[in-house]
Amino acid sequence: MSPSCRSVFSAPAPGPGRRWSPRPNWGRASGPWSRAGGRPDLAGPHLAQVTAPTLLIVGGNDAHVLTLNRQALYGLNCEKLLKIVPGASHLFEEPGTLEAATEMACTWFEHYLQRPSEAVHPQPETHLLGDDAIVTALRGAAIALPEPEDPAFGAAFDDYGAARIVLLGEASHGTSEFYRARAAITRRLIERHGFTHVAAEADWPDAAAIDRHIRGRPGAASRRVPFARFPTWMWRNREFDDFVASLRDHNAKVEPDEQVRFTGLDLYSMTASIAAVLEYLDRVDPAAAKEARQRYACIDPWSQELASYGRASLSRGYALCEAPVMRTLLDLLQSELHYVARDGDAFFDAVQNARLVANAERYYRVMYYGSHESWNLRDRHMFDTLKRVLERGGPDAKAVVWAHNSHIGDARFTDMGSARGELNIGQICREEFGREAVLIGFGTHSGTVAAASEWDAPMEVKAVRPSRPDSYEALCHAVGEPRFLLDMGREMDPALRRALRDPRLERYIGVIYRPETERWSHYSHATLPDQYDAFVWFDETRAVTPVPTRVIAGEDETYPFGL
Repeated sequence: MSPSCRSVFSAPAPGPGRRWSPRPNWGRASGPWSRAGGRPDLAGPHLAQVTAPTLLIVGGNDAHVLTLNRQALYGLNCEKLLKIVPGASHLFEEPGTLEAATEMACTWFEHYLQRPSEAVHPQPETHLLGDDAIVTALRGAAIALPEPEDPAFGAAFDDYGAARIVLLGEASHGTSEFYRARAAITRRLIERHGFTHVAAEADWPDAAAIDRHIRGRPGAASRRVPFARFPTWMWRNREFDDFVASLRDHNAKVEPDEQVRFTGLDLYSMTASIAAVLEYLDRVDPAAAKEARQRYACIDPWSQELASYGRASLSRGYALCEAPVMRTLLDLLQSELHYVARDGDAFFDAVQNARLVANAERYYRVMYYGSHESWNLRDRHMFDTLKRVLERGGPDAKAVVWAHNSHIGDARFTDMGSARGELNIGQICREEFGREAVLIGFGTHSGTVAAASEWDAPMEVKAVRPSRPDSYEALCHAVGEPRFLLDMGREMDPALRRALRDPRLERYIGVIYRPETERWSHYSHATLPDQYDAFVWFDETRAVTPVPTRVIAGEDETYPFGL
């Protein structure tokens, strides 16, 4: 523990079986404080009087206290953050959990407590050794890139064309350069290297509407507007619209069996997927549709707020709707020979929607615990969806995946995997496909981004803070190139690889961006050359241009992650 942490944790040692935690001076707190596994909610209306930066730490298995701390978090108006220790119960008695909570508190205090100049034992200023040498080596390894609209941009990625899956990340969900770059790379892989599928971190029914559009197929009877839920700007933006138009133009020039397909991998579309299953059964088997409606009716009471379904399952009986939604899926699969003869694509779409409903039912139950299990279930669903799409496409099917860096960078080499037990689609692709999967991350130093301050809040164009000096982004910024590609494959200089393998901070911005707590809410430690096979850098970026649309309320607004 660092000296500054020891100075904060200076209370007498607790007796056996007891835990010490800082106690706030409600309403008069002037310095930062943390609270581990406690009950700040008991302060009630006085929470609004706290002005000190406040960190709440709760065990992931302490479901009741976790709920109370989330309520207290909303009552605080100061700089605040809630951190969850995976696998910890109320007293943090599990191996390593108390140490994890202590480290979280130490890091919080180190950030907000400043050492006075007259300190008796001042610590010497420390620097990351070798940064200048690393930057020099990076300048030699970096491949300068033109603007994404230049044909030479996509050509720089030809070396990855032999892969079966190329996963393209993004450091935020609202950056124009990331969308335009992925579009240029994807078009090149389609046109020159025979890639057949684009699979995105998007809902299956919404992506199906895009797929029908780019392949000139009839629309669904429901006429549902795709990508009309928060965050609408993530897919309804000018950059993505231009990419969709280019896919439609490409497909218009080739035979139907050579057309590119667009697929959604995510599972936040339970009600839309239920509607799609019922719409399909209404056409092919009205009797089965009637039975499916009766089964799916189990979900109806929570259809507008599925997060509450998890709470209801706990209070009224575990997995209230698991059996009926699974029965509908099994019935579909058992009727495959009968249904598939009518329209194989329509049957596959219906089955995938039924799988999504079953996985989403479990997801909303698991989400209530706030554990890593919900994240893992989601990414396993994304991988399983991708694998089924490729299997259906045949042995020559090849896919480009669009998802956030947190999904496509191998989780084993980040805090996600090492500290929280989380996995992701990038990791599973490597484990399943080996070198046939290429993981490409993206990063930026500064500029603007489209994001919200809270979930379901309006989109804002926010300024991206310059990257922290102890981050990978700072190294990339020091290279001095506006855009470059860093290939971290076997050809990378071993000395540079070893230097980059020292864990550093990496920035992750999702649909929510809170610059005021950026270190805690948007940075995490990673090992870049193991996390990705390549890294694409844009030194300065700008926000995407949103396309206005009507926002649809419903279960999708319950997405629990802020990053």
